[in-house]
This record gives sequence, C-alpha cells and structure tokens, in this order.
Amino acid sequence: MRLMLLGPPGAGKGTQAESISKQFNIPHISTGDIFRQNIKNGTELGHKAQEFMNKGLLVPDELVVDLVKDRLSQEDCQNGFLIDGFPRTIPQADALDRELNNMGINLDRVINIQVDREILIERAVGRRVCKQCGAAYHIKFNPPKAEGICDKCGGELEQRKDDLEATVAKRIEVYLEQTEPLIAYYSRKGIIQNIDGTQEIKTVFNSILEGLRG
Repeated sequence: MRLMLLGPPGAGKGTQAESISKQFNIPHISTGDIFRQNIKNGTELGHKAQEFMNKGLLVPDELVVDLVKDRLSQEDCQNGFLIDGFPRTIPQADALDRELNNMGINLDRVINIQVDREILIERAVGRRVCKQCGAAYHIKFNPPKAEGICDKCGGELEQRKDDLEATVAKRIEVYLEQTEPLIAYYSRKGIIQNIDGTQEIKTVFNSILEGLRG
C-alpha cells in the first residue's frame, strides 16, 4: 500500500500513522524525520537542508522533493509506504506526482482525517506535558490523578507554548490556507478517503481500514 495522510494539526495523524504502519508493515515517512536523518548522517542533501534551516529559512520545495524521493527509493519502501506531513502545497504535490511517475509508481490512497477547528483548539489547549519524563495528558480527555502532577514520575505538568490558543489557531489557519487545497487536488484524482477524526481512536483506525479494504 502506498498511502498519504492529510489532516490539520491535532487531528491525530501521528497516532493513526503508527497503527497503519504496523498493520501493513510499511514505513511511516515524515519530512521531519527525513531532515533529521539526513543531517545526522551528514548526507549531501542533509547539508543543503541544514544551510537553509540554520538561516531560519524554509527548505525549498525542490530540495524537500529530492529528500522525499531519496527516502522512497530505499529498500524498505519497495512494498509500500505512508507519507505524513508532505506535500503541504499544490506545487509540492505536482512535484511529488512527477517523481512518483518517474519511479513507475502511484499513490493508492490519500487518507484525510477531518476535525472541526473548535475541537482541534480544545484538544491542543487542554494538553499538558510532564517537564521531567515527557508523559502527555489532557485536562478533559486524559487528566492526571492529581492536578498538575504526572502520574508516572510525579513531575510538574506544563502547557507548551505551541499549545497556547493563539498559536494553535495560527497553525490551523496556515493549514487551511496552504494545505487544505490538497483535498480537492486528490479528490479529482479519485483517491481521497475522508475520515471523521472526532471519533474514538480505535474507531478512526477501523474506519481507515474499512476504506482501504473497500
């Protein structure tokens, strides 16, 4: 299975990606992981990406596509893959399509996890993370036994800066502007699968499986 995950920040893509990857025994590929791996290994592409990142600049589309292409050409992707976090724009999607065509392969399905803006903000703003061990909680959906204290290590829980309402709202706004047009892009190709991300985690996963097998 050659799959792609779409969805706004906080939609639960990471959780579902892990389950999908295990279910089909395919690698979960995110651009963040690709950047880190290439930089760690000191590859030519990694050095190029690092130059832009050190200057606080976005890595150009052409270089991102080259990094993704290089990753997809590796042996563990021969039987399929799950792309997450890329493409983010229509030009990136066009470039990815060209590279996949050159490789003689196509995407089988694009899984789009849908969650309303208000719910996304509630999910993010209520998140709390342990300063010591990194365990994650939610004041409404997964609260600690004692307010502000980690169940696992007794550490202090904090709200991360990127979980503040204004920050979350801005990230969602950027997604809607840049990435949401991809939904129409892949709908025209007839490969999109829309999933209600407000359901229980297991229900969301079962809905994904049902769509892929259908």
